[in-house]
Amino acid sequence: MDEKKETFTYTYSASQQEEIKRIREKYAPPTQTENKMERLRKLDKDVTKPGSIVALIVGIISTLVMGFGMCCTMVWSETLFVPGIVIGVIGILGVCVSYPLYNRITKKQRDKLAPEIMRLTDELMK
Repeated sequence: MDEKKETFTYTYSASQQEEIKRIREKYAPPTQTENKMERLRKLDKDVTKPGSIVALIVGIISTLVMGFGMCCTMVWSETLFVPGIVIGVIGILGVCVSYPLYNRITKKQRDKLAPEIMRLTDELMK
């Protein structure tokens, strides 16, 4: 008579358990607190995003204009030296304006979104 011994072996792996938890969280329905926290994170990102986009666009374009002005003064110095200086100064002014522009747009966004952010933080801190 052959008797078969069935055994159960279990190997615990902390990294596998963490991975399983992360995957499970993706598919679990969000709780009310998680929804509010995600909304708060999104609003916080929305404060700086428009200012960053505008400041980057203005800064990049102004840098290219300044480079074109430098090119005019260095390559075509006989004919376009003075216009190159004017174009370069316009580019420098644009670069100098980009950071204050970022601050102004971000401040407006903060003022606009502050009541909603304050309401959500009050609810989450209770």
